[in-house]
Amino acid sequence: MCFHNSMSADAMSLKKRYNAELIHPEKFQPIYHENAFQHRPRPIITGDNPKFIQNFVWGLIPSWTKTEVSAKEIQEYTPNARSESVFEKPSFRGVIRSKRCLIPSTGFFEWQDFKGKKYPYFIFLKDQEIFSFAGIWDSWKNPASKETIYSFSILTTDANKFMSRIHNSKKRMPLILPKKEEGAWINPDLKDEKEIRKLFKIFPEEKMEAYTISKLITSRKENSNTLEVNLEFSYPELTEENLF
Repeated sequence: MCFHNSMSADAMSLKKRYNAELIHPEKFQPIYHENAFQHRPRPIITGDNPKFIQNFVWGLIPSWTKTEVSAKEIQEYTPNARSESVFEKPSFRGVIRSKRCLIPSTGFFEWQDFKGKKYPYFIFLKDQEIFSFAGIWDSWKNPASKETIYSFSILTTDANKFMSRIHNSKKRMPLILPKKEEGAWINPDLKDEKEIRKLFKIFPEEKMEAYTISKLITSRKENSNTLEVNLEFSYPELTEENLF
């Protein structure tokens, strides 16, 4: 599943890519590594406000959630939404037709299992510095603090052959949208399940690249949200055949 992401582009590049303005430009910072379970605000674009880049937290909290305790429990299970069941799951079925969003990324991280060990990879697109995951979002008002929290989930799908060799245990990948289909995904008039499902496509493997990175990404002592986490790192035990 997709729990680790990067959005390392600068503010100007992000605004230009989506032809949108940052609602809180003073809060913008490049993200080299984000962990879904930290639930930190990050940039997204919603269908009802596509000219602005907003900050939502990763891990969807349904609007019907009753308490703060329940909200925190649900968030642990909602960083991702399987595209195959998104119309059936209680946390997602109420928003897939009306609250879809784009989640900007410059790359994401997955682990390959090899001889009982896990090796981290950074995966990105060949021809796009910034690309979009398909997402869904919701808003929830904390009954205790009265604060409204805006949150999202990333849709996932079966891995293509390229990703199956990297994420070779789960064989899943985020639902990456072709640039030409981003507008359709966040179109608020698109509500028909059959038409929405037509956008659930497995991204072409020939448009993707990846390389191994250091295990800084899993360090509990060092800050992994640094440029170094995205740098290529070689493991002698991994041959080209093992890699791809």
